[in-house]
Amino acid sequence: MFDEFLKKADELVMIGESFAVATVVRFEAPISGKPGDKAIIFADGEVWGWIGGGCAKPAVVKEALKAIQDGRPRLVRISPSSSEAEGIVAYNMTCHSGGTLDVYIEPVLPKPHILIMGRSPVGQTLARLGKAIHYTVSVAAPDANQESYPETDRVRADLNLSELNIGPQSFIVVSTQGECDEEALENALHTNASYVAFVASKTKAAMVLQYLGERGISAERLRQVKAPAGINIGAASPEEIAVSILAEIVQMNRSRAANHHAPTVLFTEKQEAKDPICGMMVDTRAAKYKSEFEGQSFYFCCAGCKQEFDIQPNKYVLANLSK
Repeated sequence: MFDEFLKKADELVMIGESFAVATVVRFEAPISGKPGDKAIIFADGEVWGWIGGGCAKPAVVKEALKAIQDGRPRLVRISPSSSEAEGIVAYNMTCHSGGTLDVYIEPVLPKPHILIMGRSPVGQTLARLGKAIHYTVSVAAPDANQESYPETDRVRADLNLSELNIGPQSFIVVSTQGECDEEALENALHTNASYVAFVASKTKAAMVLQYLGERGISAERLRQVKAPAGINIGAASPEEIAVSILAEIVQMNRSRAANHHAPTVLFTEKQEAKDPICGMMVDTRAAKYKSEFEGQSFYFCCAGCKQEFDIQPNKYVLANLSK
């Protein structure tokens, strides 16, 4: 099972998926989760693996999605009694088996990816600098080879980007400088990368962009091209230009991280309801357990809560009204 877990995590890392790893690190019987139990929580809230059932699963998923959003790990304690302590996110759950479960959640977020198109000195320097700060770096250029970019993650000897993993979070820098400028920039603009920079003078960039507009690239997409590339620091040498480009990429990446939101979050304020038995916040869209009483809907984290409510619904409705 552990081998399967590692394989699954490796597959997600390879394709650049964001996810969180939840590991049971401590328990007090009776409870189903045991130390060493692991699960992968995807950015859409799906779970692969096992860390316990009942209230444990929705609580862990909720904190895992937060971890994917803010990039910070956390230790979650699910217990029938209050367990507030520094460094612990406590969930007071009265409906599960009665034991205590401590789960460590760690987000796994893809490294920023820089794709350099071209074999220019600027591109070669940028590749080295990108690896120095532990980014993923790919190169695509006619006749490029791994020997020229020994530390680069992947090298293509052409400008075909179809086999590269390029998403909105990728940073593409076209640094062809006279070698297939138009083809390289056109291919870059056909991806969904949100950052495309062109190493060229304003005059040269204007000519290439006009040509690509005539070839059918939309004006909106052309306006997204950053040209000249990099932050204006008065750079002159290829090394200085590479520094200015990397500085711009780091700035954009940090800005994205500060405003990052997971693609799909299951638990949102407008679509949550409190389980009247244990107090757990339940996603009303995905809730498997639901009861109707006096024209009102009640949602539950597990079958046990629903069964207890259905026996004496008045007891819990009145108790919640009195709070």
